[in-house]
Amino acid sequence: MIRSISDLVVINLRNINIVNYAKYSSSALPRLSSEKYNIKRKNYGAIKPPDIDYFKSLLSNDRVLTEESDVLPFNIDWIKNCRGQSKVVLKPKTTEEVSQILSYCNDRKLAVCPQGGNTGLVGGSVPVFDEIVLNLSSMNKIISLDEISGALVCEAGCVLENLDNYVRDHNLIMPLDLGAKGSCHIGGNVSTNAGGLRLLRYGNLHGSILGIEAVKADGTVIDCLRTLKKDNTGYHLKHLFIGSEGTLGVVTKVAVHCPALSKSVSLGYFGVNSFEDVLELYKSAKESLGEILSAFEMADNEAISSTVENCKLSNPLEDYPFYVLIETSGSDESHDDEKLNRFLTKEMESGKIVDGTITSEPAKMKNIWNIRESIPGAGLLDGYVFKYDISIPLKNYYDIVLLLRKRMGNKVTRVYGYGHIGDGNIHINVSTPEYSKEICDMLEPYVFEEVAKVKGSISAEHGVGFRKPQFIHYSKDGTALQLMRDLKQCMDPNGILNPYKVLPDN
Repeated sequence: MIRSISDLVVINLRNINIVNYAKYSSSALPRLSSEKYNIKRKNYGAIKPPDIDYFKSLLSNDRVLTEESDVLPFNIDWIKNCRGQSKVVLKPKTTEEVSQILSYCNDRKLAVCPQGGNTGLVGGSVPVFDEIVLNLSSMNKIISLDEISGALVCEAGCVLENLDNYVRDHNLIMPLDLGAKGSCHIGGNVSTNAGGLRLLRYGNLHGSILGIEAVKADGTVIDCLRTLKKDNTGYHLKHLFIGSEGTLGVVTKVAVHCPALSKSVSLGYFGVNSFEDVLELYKSAKESLGEILSAFEMADNEAISSTVENCKLSNPLEDYPFYVLIETSGSDESHDDEKLNRFLTKEMESGKIVDGTITSEPAKMKNIWNIRESIPGAGLLDGYVFKYDISIPLKNYYDIVLLLRKRMGNKVTRVYGYGHIGDGNIHINVSTPEYSKEICDMLEPYVFEEVAKVKGSISAEHGVGFRKPQFIHYSKDGTALQLMRDLKQCMDPNGILNPYKVLPDN
């Protein structure tokens, strides 16, 4: 039965900020990453009082943080898995300041950790030892918007949600949408090649980013900040910085192509009895909805239960093994409604949709999306969560969740899966009361071995960061890894940019 959601009661998580709520739900600090994962400090310089004096002369006292209490939040990732030992946070406001900072650090071999909104899940945005944190939150200006072409130019520290609100006022939309959009920065999105909820419709950032300005480790500013959709003049250098996680250069400005804002948007939330039906429903949605299909999300019962129980949300549907969110976006409401109603009628009669609710009211759509977007933070309230972000062929998409439930048994609190069916990306969460090395050893490298068996990827959209370099060989062979090392050596010969991240030592 498809029904409206006028009686749906939920907590609007935007009012409590699930990222901060989960991060600070416990006062206990995570262990130092170097101790927890047995990492040895490399031969970098140590920051000294004259270095602090230089940074204060370049910036200003209020943009050079050295007090332990001020620096601590920048040392910890939001899931409280990693903690660094940085003694200083720098907050530049201009590309020129970033250039001068990096040039100075490179000359003295002082390691640097570039940081945006610090919403990453693999430890890539926090230091491991005493790297200088280069936080770009003060570089948050919108430079220009071409309403005809849809080209937005802005600084790297702009918050994604702020950008989306800005371009919506001009009948455009940002091409990516993430659960962390209220905190994440566009520079961090680009540096990790973030995917998100609507990659199915708009593709990944390699296609949406028109141009980039970035600063190399030696302070050289690379100006590839063009707003053209076509530019075949030599190597496409912008792609070196998209997804390289700040290891090849620090992204300071971006040009993004923003699609037109859809006039007609609807969101359906459905109960489904089996994962086989989820796949059949996706196939049918592509065929029946075509160009108006903008998102197709899946969450299993345990994923939704975690949000209901931990975040005190109300589920508008009864218990089902799986839940599917389908969003449509178009320009003609009557045309879109006709296609959607035809699809719903067909799939209710087929039995693939058992129950559901559909709405086109913005407030109600936001409430439904909150159920899906709160899943990552909700699991943290169980205590500790092992998170895996993998790409798997759709025929094998859910198999690993079943394998892990069997393998982990009652040693863990929950094992659940949710993600983006439209691009083959599943997020697997394994929650426990606290971090356990025994549990970690049962999960890793087992998860990555299973991914490799079906030729999947160990990182779909979160990046490799600090947590996965030792496992990257499950997705990239030796020749590819050597080429990556060659690029790193060419771009950052002293290795000062985001060390201990992305590439393994051997």
